[in-house]
Amino acid sequence: MPADLILGSASPRRLALLAQIGVVPVRVVAPDVDETPLKAERPRDYVLRVAAAKAAAVPRADGEVVLAADTSIAVGPRILGKPADERDLVTMLRLLSGRRHHCLSAVVVVDGTGKTRTRLSDTIVAFKPLSEAEIASYVASGEGMGKAGGYAIQGRAEGFVRRIDGSYSGVVGLPLFETRALLVTAGVILG
Repeated sequence: MPADLILGSASPRRLALLAQIGVVPVRVVAPDVDETPLKAERPRDYVLRVAAAKAAAVPRADGEVVLAADTSIAVGPRILGKPADERDLVTMLRLLSGRRHHCLSAVVVVDGTGKTRTRLSDTIVAFKPLSEAEIASYVASGEGMGKAGGYAIQGRAEGFVRRIDGSYSGVVGLPLFETRALLVTAGVILG
């Protein structure tokens, strides 16, 4: 019998991605974690720290497994989280326009015994140059609000992507290859 899974995320995208690999959590808990980057924190360290903090903030009973994740966009050493407002979103899209960036997704699983395992997905995404009209239209759509880096690759922003090297599901918010491997190890998916 597979172990019970608790998803430590309020993201409907993560829930839908888990369903794609046949996993339905018994519970969904939105952990309350400060996602402010630390001074001079590297993007990889940031997503790993935040994902671990989310997993640690989810209460679980013995035998239950917790899965938590964090996704962020990195342009060089700069971390692009969720835009604070439309002005912030415009700034992010201008920064991403015509450039490559990294989409980092950290996945943390705490197994039924309390052992923590972590995986990191690093996907390189290249955007086409965006006109001011394209940026304004995208901002007006509202799609980029609440999304790391200010865009949703599974929506209208996919039309901005010239190339992707890595995990598409990782850019959406949960890298399924890494997640499945962790869930097999934790006994949620029977191998």
